[in-house]
Amino acid sequence: MPPTVLIARALLLDMDGTLVNSDAVVERCWRRWAVEHGLDPEAALKVVHGRQGYATMAVLLPDRPMEENHADNRVMLAEETADVEGVVPIGGAPAFMAAIAELPHALVTSADTALATARMGAAALPMPAVRVTAEQVGASKPDPEGFLKGAAELGFDAADCVVFEDSEAGIAAGRAAGMRVVGVGPRAAALAPDVHVEDLTRVSVEAAADGSIRLHIDAA
Repeated sequence: MPPTVLIARALLLDMDGTLVNSDAVVERCWRRWAVEHGLDPEAALKVVHGRQGYATMAVLLPDRPMEENHADNRVMLAEETADVEGVVPIGGAPAFMAAIAELPHALVTSADTALATARMGAAALPMPAVRVTAEQVGASKPDPEGFLKGAAELGFDAADCVVFEDSEAGIAAGRAAGMRVVGVGPRAAALAPDVHVEDLTRVSVEAAADGSIRLHIDAA
């Protein structure tokens, strides 16, 4: 089957699970938190990906005051930022980031700036000049705010952007923003993105003469 070709003016990139494999850290920290709060760690891990920590906590402990979730989230962010053991790039991420270095793109992540900097650094990936982190939004994914802010900062309409995401919350946010979504990795496979790839080795990038970006995607 021939590759799928998506044409965009700008790319909006999630970090965890999309560019960086941080599952080992996420599982360590969230298992510990779940046990401390009398929750089933396996059930907790099913909802942690893609959201800001306080939003995950609100799902898992719906009757707890939100200020307690925000307080715990600050502790969680500090723990995750200090722990980069096992953080590695997703397959193909270094070449993909090199290919888009001079093209319009932004990082849109539920991590704060410190955590994003730590994980991108641990994976030896370049930090995009344009980034939307947790501090810059009022609502976590699946709200589309982060992607819409990223598009606006780059100066493009939502319809001209393609999102790269791995999680249910992130894919829902991309859709809600009116953007096409490339799902990356095993979590995304069952979430019906516009196109799904195992990792970024399946994506090649072509800068067109008219300034557009042609993404050649081998979903096989």
